[in-house]
Amino acid sequence: MDDDSVFRALADANRRRLLDRLHARNGQTLGDLCQGMKMSRQAVTKHLSILEQANLVSVRRHGREKLHFINPVPINSIAERWIGKFDSQRLAALSELKRTLEGKRHG
Repeated sequence: MDDDSVFRALADANRRRLLDRLHARNGQTLGDLCQGMKMSRQAVTKHLSILEQANLVSVRRHGREKLHFINPVPINSIAERWIGKFDSQRLAALSELKRTLEGKRHG
């Protein structure tokens, strides 16, 4: 798996929106995904192609339709590598301390 292609794919807000839509309802057609997007069908196709190349979206043919499915594995791998190695309890305690100190400073 290529972390760089995943990060590049996730860097674009439109691609993240497409992933959010697939997360909400997996197995959508291109037509479904184009609805509500403020871009052309061709632009949505290009974004989906980038997501497919990063292995974030897979496709399956169902008759004449091409269905798009989210693949959470690359995102999970990145989360484990870049986020999971940090002690979440310690980070939560530091965040709480920061909020407390900032609240007192502004109060």
